Amino acid sequence: MSMIRDLRAAVRPSERVARSVRVRPSRRGAAALAHLDPAVLPAPPTPSAVVDCGIYRDGRRVLLDSTPTPQEAMRAARRDGGFVWIGLHEPTQDEFAGIAAEFGLHPLAVEDAVQAHQRPKLERYDDSLFTVYKTVHYVEHDCLTQDSEVIETGEIMCFTGRDFLITVRHGDRGSLRSLRRRLEEDPELLAKGPSAVLHAIADHVVDGYLAVADAVQDDIDDVETEVFSPGRRGSAPRGTDAGRIYQLKREVLEFKRAVAPLLRPMQLLSERPMRLIDPDIQKYFRDVADHVARVQEQVIGFDELLNSILQANLAQASVAQNEDMRKITSWAAIVAVPTMVCGVYGMNFEHMPELGWKYGYPVVMGFTVVICLGIHRTLKRNGWL
Repeated sequence: MSMIRDLRAAVRPSERVARSVRVRPSRRGAAALAHLDPAVLPAPPTPSAVVDCGIYRDGRRVLLDSTPTPQEAMRAARRDGGFVWIGLHEPTQDEFAGIAAEFGLHPLAVEDAVQAHQRPKLERYDDSLFTVYKTVHYVEHDCLTQDSEVIETGEIMCFTGRDFLITVRHGDRGSLRSLRRRLEEDPELLAKGPSAVLHAIADHVVDGYLAVADAVQDDIDDVETEVFSPGRRGSAPRGTDAGRIYQLKREVLEFKRAVAPLLRPMQLLSERPMRLIDPDIQKYFRDVADHVARVQEQVIGFDELLNSILQANLAQASVAQNEDMRKITSWAAIVAVPTMVCGVYGMNFEHMPELGWKYGYPVVMGFTVVICLGIHRTLKRNGWL
């Protein structure tokens, strides 16, 4: 048995070396590793949240044999010039910690980027800008119901520095892959630096707002047509339209939360001089701000229109209920006549008029029918039936 153990030790010495290297962290181990040359240490693995990491110099992407880590890309950009664009998707605190430390990102902005659920905003931290965009996607549906999801939202956070731009995306929608490819086909624009990418992202997000606003307008038109359609009563249970309108109003409110807070940040980027924004790019933010203002006006109009449609629908339901009550009351008045006559002649008194008359029964029944017909004709002429 000792011979076999010696043979295994001779054949697989590398495993023993590997086990000796992979020791638990300790003060003595850390001190020993500190004396090693960093060049011989293995490079840290790329965080799983990194979607893409590119180095851009003179408007063109630097082609490398392998995808660099964010730390390697940043060091290369600072050494040779250019800037880095790093794309992340829903990073965890641990995945983002190394990048935040390398780029010197503010802890408050890092916390917002990791936790998400932020309102659109623009914040300045020393040598970087932190912007938050709400992405909006229209959910296709065959028929709007009380449970239909019309608008799906996500978030894009951007850290903009002198030589870097980091995008953190939350949600399944709003991928920037196609935008990156489109920008890489325009080296003249990319040569403007990270501010050009920041404008392209803002323009991309706001263009999505415009498309969603047109789709929501179609849904509102359909609901408005159905509510005011003359023959709609009886085609759907009462209260269905109110539920659909209310659901659409909630989705429009979600849309409004994405658009309204973004107007002020876009105005600041277009009007206030900033060291990190190229003057040639800054004027293009005015167009984005104009589009945001336009969509905001549309969303406010949607909200007011849905309020009017909802009130009109409730008024129609109230009128329909009044009509039903009026009809019920009219028929109750008609039925009251034979009920009264039958109630009178149903009493067991010996001396009652016309009890002994041969034609008493047909005369009373005919008299009852004539009175009922007269009441029916009167009520119908007055619109009660």
